[in-house]
Amino acid sequence: MKVYTYSQAREKLADILEESKKEEIVIRRRKGDMFTIAPKTPTRRSPFDVAGLAKTISRKEIVTAIRDSRQRVCKIAGGNDKL
Repeated sequence: MKVYTYSQAREKLADILEESKKEEIVIRRRKGDMFTIAPKTPTRRSPFDVAGLAKTISRKEIVTAIRDSRQRVCKIAGGNDKL
């Protein structure tokens, strides 16, 4: 673990961030406050990975809503309303 003063950390921030990948870095202020710098590992997530909704809707209600929506679109477009 390396300890830097606030002034040292301000002067060498880029170097300290690189060092933090290998070991723990602590920055100490005059009043005694201490802070640790640690790299955050990137999380690889799909943009389609979203939390589900806690709704009480049945499969039948979902299918009915989709069919109704499709029929409305077909009627507006003047096409066949059986999709």
